[in-house]
Amino acid sequence: MRRSRLVTFAVSVAATLGATLTLAVPAQASASDRYVALGDSYASGLGADSYTAESGACKRSTNAYSALYNTNIRPASYKSVACSGAITTDVINNQLSALSSTTTLVSITIGGNDVGFTTIMSTCVLQGESQCVAAVQAAETKARTELPGKLANVYNGIKAKAPSARVVVVGYPVFYQLGTTCVGLTATSRAKINEGINLVDDIIRTAATSAGFKFADVRSAFVGHQLCSYGEKWMHALNFLNLGISYHPTAAGQSGGYYPVFRAAAG
Repeated sequence: MRRSRLVTFAVSVAATLGATLTLAVPAQASASDRYVALGDSYASGLGADSYTAESGACKRSTNAYSALYNTNIRPASYKSVACSGAITTDVINNQLSALSSTTTLVSITIGGNDVGFTTIMSTCVLQGESQCVAAVQAAETKARTELPGKLANVYNGIKAKAPSARVVVVGYPVFYQLGTTCVGLTATSRAKINEGINLVDDIIRTAATSAGFKFADVRSAFVGHQLCSYGEKWMHALNFLNLGISYHPTAAGQSGGYYPVFRAAAG
């Protein structure tokens, strides 16, 4: 009787663990995927170091979220054509050609440069609060009026080139944790910058959903790791010695923030 009960218990535990492990791995995760990564500097991994020689000024990092997916999941094929500084028309003109009818997974982060992320941050740092607020306000107007159409053009292009692919649109982290003691920009400037990023993310989410794509929202993942937070910073602050990496995710931001959110959405 004891042996029978032990066997029954062992089988029950094994079945439970098997079910748990099955649930823990998304059903769509597949080594047979043909994966292509598109987008801007947040997709290429600028700020995460370990850049590939072939990528040149595009600064594609082996620590970028797409590269980490390739390392961990080992899809049948992987290619990143993401490039630092890219805007939506760059994706259409220079990146969509990497897709084909055999592509089964696509990731993309794009839109920030279309509304002038870099120019806004330069204005905020160099010209003060009033100019900062005005720059963000102008970018918000541009985002509302122009970004939906630009994103739709990109997403339609992806559908045309890779009609059978799962597409994950990955957003941007909010830069600042508010309500803390922080040197540099004023609290008003930081709050306005966050407002602008949230608007862009919300516009991207709406456009992605309308296209039938998944939106991977990284904002919650970065809470506690933003600039002005008390935890480990996953974003580069202003760096006068290397301006390009300023306000971009570190390697820890890619692995701890971007990768798990993308992984969950990619399946």
